[in-house]
Amino acid sequence: MRHRQLMELIEQNPFVTDRELTRELKVSIQTIRLDRMELGIPELRERMKQMAEHSHDQVRSLPLNEVVGEIVDLQLDKSGISIFEIREEHVFSRTHIARGHYVFGQANSLAVAVINDEIALTASSDIRFLRSVHLREKCIAKAYVRTMASQKGKAKVEVFTYVGEEMVFQGNFLIYRSTGEENNEGGIQHEDRH
Repeated sequence: MRHRQLMELIEQNPFVTDRELTRELKVSIQTIRLDRMELGIPELRERMKQMAEHSHDQVRSLPLNEVVGEIVDLQLDKSGISIFEIREEHVFSRTHIARGHYVFGQANSLAVAVINDEIALTASSDIRFLRSVHLREKCIAKAYVRTMASQKGKAKVEVFTYVGEEMVFQGNFLIYRSTGEENNEGGIQHEDRH
């Protein structure tokens, strides 16, 4: 019974931590780890690594080292997911609260990364911080492309960022994109980013 619940919880949210599972199933962390081992379910870090290796398109709009966080799922012009762990260098020293530009940066870079174009830039954003994020919390950002207006060269992308099940940030981004193939015919050169 517990094994089935554990498998269902991880299927519903592959980013769930062992600590969150202990609260949900009301057992010790050792029990969760033993159950995972018995079922052959890897720890969170390994699950994230496997997802990153197998389940996404290649980012075209910016180099991966310019993305804030780690992209673990990406379907260009549709959706994307990234994870960003808040570390010492991301927080205010007195309060251990994350500096807002890191939370915004994760959402903004994911909104740009999800666009299937060599050139994608943020034209505007409407954002809301719903609660502060603290040291060692994992931010999971989920981006959804809502509209694509290729003739106008703009896309609307909505991003929701969660810590566990709690939404901590919401943003609506208007992303400028080049119109792709038509621009190459007009002689615009794109730099090769290999």
